[in-house]
Amino acid sequence: MDKIKVGMVGGGGPKSFFGNVHRFAIALDTTRSLTAGALRSNPDDSIEAARGLGIRGFPDYRAMLEAHKKGEMSLDYVTIVTTNEAHYSQARTFIEDEVPVLCEKPMTFNVEEARELGELIEDKKVPFILAHTYTGHAMVMLAREFVHNGDIGRVRKVEAWYNQGWLSEPVEAMAVPQAQWRFNPKRAGISCCGGDIGTHAYMAARWVTGLEVVKVSARLNTFVEGRVLDDDFNVIAELENGATAIITATQIAVGYKNDNGFRIFGSKGSIEWHQERAEKLLVRRGRTDEIYWIGANFDYFPAKIKPYLRLPGGHHEDYFAALANLHLTMEFMVRKRRGEKEIPEAYPHPGVTEGIGGMEFVAAAVKSSRGNGVWIDSR
Repeated sequence: MDKIKVGMVGGGGPKSFFGNVHRFAIALDTTRSLTAGALRSNPDDSIEAARGLGIRGFPDYRAMLEAHKKGEMSLDYVTIVTTNEAHYSQARTFIEDEVPVLCEKPMTFNVEEARELGELIEDKKVPFILAHTYTGHAMVMLAREFVHNGDIGRVRKVEAWYNQGWLSEPVEAMAVPQAQWRFNPKRAGISCCGGDIGTHAYMAARWVTGLEVVKVSARLNTFVEGRVLDDDFNVIAELENGATAIITATQIAVGYKNDNGFRIFGSKGSIEWHQERAEKLLVRRGRTDEIYWIGANFDYFPAKIKPYLRLPGGHHEDYFAALANLHLTMEFMVRKRRGEKEIPEAYPHPGVTEGIGGMEFVAAAVKSSRGNGVWIDSR
């Protein structure tokens, strides 16, 4: 079986945290290989960064696509690891030429771009994955199966959160690269905290339950003086079945690192997951509590999740494996599209529908907050 050839756009800077995570994730299963990249905005730096990784470098992403179209090299899909304002044009360029895309979240800079990209993806029928890394955790996938199969009954309430503390001080003034662009509306969009990590909390309410968010009442705060965008994000939402969702995120929680998680309360039980203890899923049945652990040897995982498990219980897979699972979903989609036989079913990780929903959610929250919490339709 040939390796899947992957191109990367962005993620090549010397301090690029997530470019490195994607490179590990692409390589994890040894069935995919990063072969080409337009890794930095400066053409010379882009080529030099690729040379340092031992892959073919290009001055920009359009040059990489042209080489693919001319048959000078082959791309099975590309992963986009750039800042928010660049996602739309880059994803659109590849999708127009029917190259599948795995794109970092948020999907686009604004709602209009998201809807336009969604129409193009639907028209071209090109595989598209939105890189909400936490949805790649096997225990989040298992939680989704429990909820969708009705194991906890009708969803009544969702609590989803993401607490960080790294922006509790004015670090953008200290020239911290990861902070500076997040508070620039020309690069981040209309929300910092909401767009950056609030969308992860949203995805628990939306993707794990399968229920759309239909309206929101929000309060966004900017606690650190001098910032233009929010560093604290709080939403109460109504789901399409009438359930309530409390979706919160903050980047000014001193001492917190990546406290992402959710609780889903149903009519027959409750389910709970914490990203910093990602190998465990808790299901409460009333009189009894059940703890499920990650492990390829455990038979409680349904067949559709089994291909995403690599190690037996007690050897915990975590963040790299979670993102690798999104790349594995793209790999399965690409191989099926090529007509290869006996390829496992691709798990329905977030795609264009969830990407549009996330953009609509953040836009509605910003509008609600500006109106002092007035209820806003979010779809």
